[in-house]
Amino acid sequence: QVQLVESGGGLVQPGGSLRLSCAASGSIFSIYAMGWYRQAPGKQRELVAGITSGGSTNYADSVKGRFTISRDNAKNTAMLQMNSLTPEDTAVYYCNADLYEISGGRVSEGDYWGQGTQVTVSS
Repeated sequence: QVQLVESGGGLVQPGGSLRLSCAASGSIFSIYAMGWYRQAPGKQRELVAGITSGGSTNYADSVKGRFTISRDNAKNTAMLQMNSLTPEDTAVYYCNADLYEISGGRVSEGDYWGQGTQVTVSS
């Protein structure tokens, strides 16, 4: 089994910054992609940013130039640096990992989510 644990959410004023972290643990063989998603009240969950094991990144248009995703492959962690936050960034942020895990002596694909961390941007 694999667990993803997010941290770093909270309340911040417009224009401020937050840094989210996601740590993956458990029977991980390798992680080929990690991403951050968010879901605001009454809206669908959307991709914010993703990063592959090779370091390729992609971002939602709404966060380009403000958010930066990074990862530490050795520690199975992913980070999301969020700058110039606006009230529209308020949401629950979820970490996602597409990975290979060891289960029953075999390597199989898995897709896991964290429990989510609240980010609130308000004055």
